[in-house]
Amino acid sequence: QVQLVESGGGLVQAGGSLRLSCAASGSIFSISAMGWYRQAPGKQRESVATITGIARTNYADSVKGRFTISRDNAKNMVYLQMNSLKPEDTAVYYCNAYIRRMGSNFSDYWGQGTQVTVSS
Repeated sequence: QVQLVESGGGLVQAGGSLRLSCAASGSIFSISAMGWYRQAPGKQRESVATITGIARTNYADSVKGRFTISRDNAKNMVYLQMNSLKPEDTAVYYCNAYIRRMGSNFSDYWGQGTQVTVSS
């Protein structure tokens, strides 16, 4: 089995910072793209930031210049540094990874989500 476990969410005032972490574990052969998505109440899940296996990054326009995604391939981890947080960043943040298990093809995996709340 493969698990993605997020950590680092919480309550922060507008203008503050948080760092999310996501650890992938299990029978992993390789990991391709990894990313962070978020879903606010009453809204669809949206992509926040993604990073390929060769560290090519992509960001939603709403977070460019404020958020930074990075990964540690040796530890099977992905991070999201969030600075200058705004109330509209409030959402449940989900980690995603495209993982190939031992003896299988690549599949999408999701974490359970971590709540980020930004107060005004």
